[in-house]
Amino acid sequence: MERATQVIGQSGAFLDALERASRAAALDRPVLVIGERGTGKELVAERLHRLSPRWDQPLIVMNCAALPETLIEAELFGHESGAFTGATKARAGRFEEAHRGTLFLDELGTLSMAAQERLLRAVEYGEVTRIGSSRPLNVDVRIVAATNEHLPDKVDKGTFRADLLDRLSFEVVTLPPLRARRGDIEVLAEFFGRRMASEIGLVDWPGWGPNALDALLTYDWPGNVRELRNVVERAVYRWERDGPVDSIEIDPFKSPFRPRTAAQAPAAAPIEAAPAPVAEAVPVATFDGGTDFKSRVNAFERQVLSRALAEHRYNQRSTAEALGLTYDQLRHALKRHELLGAGG
Repeated sequence: MERATQVIGQSGAFLDALERASRAAALDRPVLVIGERGTGKELVAERLHRLSPRWDQPLIVMNCAALPETLIEAELFGHESGAFTGATKARAGRFEEAHRGTLFLDELGTLSMAAQERLLRAVEYGEVTRIGSSRPLNVDVRIVAATNEHLPDKVDKGTFRADLLDRLSFEVVTLPPLRARRGDIEVLAEFFGRRMASEIGLVDWPGWGPNALDALLTYDWPGNVRELRNVVERAVYRWERDGPVDSIEIDPFKSPFRPRTAAQAPAAAPIEAAPAPVAEAVPVATFDGGTDFKSRVNAFERQVLSRALAEHRYNQRSTAEALGLTYDQLRHALKRHELLGAGG
């Protein structure tokens, strides 16, 4: 596993976690990395490997949640030819591939109890047996595992083996979520922003405007660093104006045209519903913009925008939210109606 992504941060909680991982790296013992999604568990696993005496040997990665339960054991321990339907030739498992190196087991908490039992034997005795074989193989593997679950709770519920947890938790490194390291948000945004600007060919990095920084610093970041990177890179590539990047879209799915879900769809009228009363005629508003349909629509839209801006003290971000528009959609509408400088 080779990565170009750097481990970036300067907050105390984050540096403490990195220090714990660095100290454990030199010891040939299992390490368990705990953290929410997007906190950088794979990067810490790579750090543990690169700082260990095994740095020049393989670092093999297996995502335990990416495979169906029926294939996990074959993936971990390998199989012989004909061991099961589709096994046309023998294949080494991840333990054999990681011999003398490090095996990183991501999403450890999703392993089945049967796979946990075989993993326990491999960790305890350094032996694995391919499916379809009766001959054990000796392997020399350092285990680093990661999860976003609290494994002691799974032990209490009977879904994770207590003896396996004991053997894998010689050292436990818990990564802080991004909301607990607020001081790193601007540092990370600057790094990801500069990198994206370089990728799309911007000669000079314009930096961040006050509105963008405020949005980045006040959001809770449930997706942590991975979500922050996506938001920053999206903002940089969409920015088409001069000056600092000052427009942030946190939720890319937010749109007035978002498809309705079944719960949001209007209920069907009953078969024997009473006829609806005839609505009174609505008087047609007149506008100075003209009498044809298009002119009236434009005049009405301009009136709605002007009124909404005034109600929100000409704060464009608040106005966009009130009208159910994205910031960019509102800016486009204001520009079309020559209202960009309104309230200035």
